[in-house]
Amino acid sequence: MVPDTLKEIRVVQALEALPSAVVAGKVDRNELTLEIEPARIVEVCRLLKDTLQFNRLSAVTCVDWYPTEPRFEVIYHLHAIPSAGVQQPPARNERLRLKCKVSGEKPEIDSVYGVWRSADWYEREVFDLFGVVFRNHPGLKRILMPDDWEGHPLRKDYPVHGYKYSYPQE
Repeated sequence: MVPDTLKEIRVVQALEALPSAVVAGKVDRNELTLEIEPARIVEVCRLLKDTLQFNRLSAVTCVDWYPTEPRFEVIYHLHAIPSAGVQQPPARNERLRLKCKVSGEKPEIDSVYGVWRSADWYEREVFDLFGVVFRNHPGLKRILMPDDWEGHPLRKDYPVHGYKYSYPQE
């Protein structure tokens, strides 16, 4: 539920067109963060890009809240920057953070690659390091770890020394 104090913000007003898509929200240090229903992330992102000109996806990252459930929080950082020749709405430098909570040992969420092509490597990095599967991603494969690596090293239950190595001297 979005607090009444946020309903005056034009991003929140625009997202009212997608009922129940926004689960919660807050403003902290002049930064708006909205929690989005995971099943609605693609349509929310499409609306934000097409209607409010959030034309740049600057990052996709993840937080592992192990042992709580839902365990993972996928975070999207959006940026509305002026585009050449676009007059409406007025050019601005606005940032927005979206969060989606996903759970389970094999967490899944839809890919936003179809909205912003820059999601390609960001989603692959989250997949590689946290194990979050992005459905409909065109080439979801490891990007940082070797292809034969076991596990996802930024998960909180991942062993500090990894699974493959033994350090008998320590």
